[in-house]
Order: sequence, then structure tokens, then C-alpha cells
Amino acid sequence: MSDSEEESKATKSGVVVEDAWSLKVPEFTQKDNPHGLVEESTFATLFPRYREKYLREVFPRVQEILKGHHLKAEMDAIEGSMTVKTTRKCWDPYIIIKARDMIKLMARSVPLEQAAKVLDDDIGSDIIKIGNLCSNKERFVKRRLRLIGPSGSTLKSIELLTRCYVLVQGNTVSAVGPYQGLKQVRRIVVDTMNNVHPIYNIKSLMIKRELMKDPALKNENWDRFLPKFEKKNLSKRKQPLKKREKKPYTPFPPAQPESKVDKELATGEYFLKPKDKKAKKLAEQREKQAEAKTKREKQRGKAFVAPKESRDSEQKAKSDSKSNSSGLDMDKLKKKVDKMKKKKKKA
Repeated sequence: MSDSEEESKATKSGVVVEDAWSLKVPEFTQKDNPHGLVEESTFATLFPRYREKYLREVFPRVQEILKGHHLKAEMDAIEGSMTVKTTRKCWDPYIIIKARDMIKLMARSVPLEQAAKVLDDDIGSDIIKIGNLCSNKERFVKRRLRLIGPSGSTLKSIELLTRCYVLVQGNTVSAVGPYQGLKQVRRIVVDTMNNVHPIYNIKSLMIKRELMKDPALKNENWDRFLPKFEKKNLSKRKQPLKKREKKPYTPFPPAQPESKVDKELATGEYFLKPKDKKAKKLAEQREKQAEAKTKREKQRGKAFVAPKESRDSEQKAKSDSKSNSSGLDMDKLKKKVDKMKKKKKKA
């Protein structure tokens, strides 16, 4: 028995297959639908003006490719639209959806050589909208550049690992390739726009690729081999100087503040007579006045307190006191000395 027969038997019997990606999808041929389609289906898509020149050059080739699948293609340069229609000879009901995806990709700047691959059964397409994933324009541009990488190196590595053609254009990312690869491309693109660097996903894809080669690890969990990246939320917001500490939560409300009457009841003032209350107030006022008076007198008395003298001034005062105590008159001595000097000069 061949592998294909075993697979068909397994699917018919309702047995769950472990690896669904490994199953081969049977080809849909003209024998499966000999009567063709009942009604005509049409799909149209708009394209920007800068794509008009390229599409005019390539459109004859587009018509030839679609003619092989019994489809009709038209281009309206005035409206800026491309339409795809089924013919009476068309027998594949899903080929019109594939053709619609092809003209959509061409409108999103994907070259014809890559867009035409969508018509194959094993290959699909995905147009990921990234414009709404980031609110700030500057941040959006930076993250989009991060997806492309220096001289397109990051984008090239994504293409090699996922086996998909990826094109970043404006607010969208177009991808063409196998369905499993498209799933991986979408995850990488969405994570990048949510501030997760694409290198992390690329690294995990590379590890998975190596693990797939080892048959011993086929039925094991791969989480222990994959890298785990923790998010570091480094906020540039200035922290306050004084931080209020949160008090532990209690279900009971805080105690009500005491009123004036409660305070008087606690001290016993509430039961005093009005005369006694007045007398008490006067006594308190007099006490306050007496305290203020003593403070004022202290401040005034500071001006009359003699300042502390230094050691030099104390020594001079001592020498003067010594000379005075010996009974010598310094002025008379000076005069006598001057007279003696004059006499010596005359002699």
C-alpha cells in the first residue's frame, strides 16, 4: 500500500492526524466539475496612480496567465481599477478568489512574478495592515524600519526562514508563500509593531528549524529549547521626590474626627458655667501674654549683653593695667628721653 492510500484511508475512517501540514491536498481537476460554474463572478480592486505605468506594461501578461485558467481580466486607467471575471469555460470555483488576491497584491506594489504564484494550490497570500497597530507616527516609522532592517537584512532572513516573499509598502505588509509560512510572517509583523524586536522571533524560528531535523525530539515539548525574553518596561518619567506609601487596605471606614462638643466633654469644659468658662479663657490669655512678654524682654536684653573679647585684646588690657599699677607716667618718661637726645646732639 502506498502512503497516499494510507492517508486517504485514515481521513475516511475519521482518525486524527498528528501533523496536518504533512498531508497532501488532492488536486482539483476538470473531471471533478465537468459542468462548470452556474453564474459569472467578478471582483474589482483599485490601484494607486503611481502603479499605473507598471500595470500598463504588465497587463497583457496578466491576461495571458489568467486565460490559462479560463478567466478574463480588464483594466480601467480612468477609474484606476482592475477587474477579474469568470468565463463559461471556467471549472475551478476557487480560482476567481486566487485571481482577486493576485490583482490586490499587484495594486500593493508586488511584482507580477511573485503575485502570479498565488494561483498555485499550495501558495496563499496575506496583506497585513499595520497602520492601526501604532498610534504615534514617529514610533510607527521606527518600528517599520526595524522590520526591514539595515539594508533589508532582517526582511531577507524572514523570507529565508518562512519561505515567503515579504514586501513592506506604506501601511501594509504583503506576503506570498506557503500557508504555514504566512502564519509565521503575520506573527513576526504584529509582534514587531507591538515593540517586540523581530530578532527574537527569527532566533526561535531558527531553533525550531534545527529541532525539526532531530527525529528523537519529534514528540517532545520544545519550550525548554526556545529562548524566553522578558519585557523591560523602562519608563522615562521622572519619579517624585516624596513617594506616598499606600496604607494596608481595611474594609472599615476611617474614624470620624471629634467635634468641638466632644472635645469639651472629654476635658469637662462642657459642664462649666458661662462665668467659669470666661474666667478660664481670661486665665489662658494672661498666660500667653506673660510668655510673650518674657520672650520680648529676652530679645531686648540681648543688645545690652557685652560681646566676648578675643585673646589679643585681653593681653593688651593686662599690659596696660600692669603699667598703671607700677605708678610710672609714660608721657613724662617720653618727654625726658626726648630732652636727653637733644642735649647730646648740641654737645
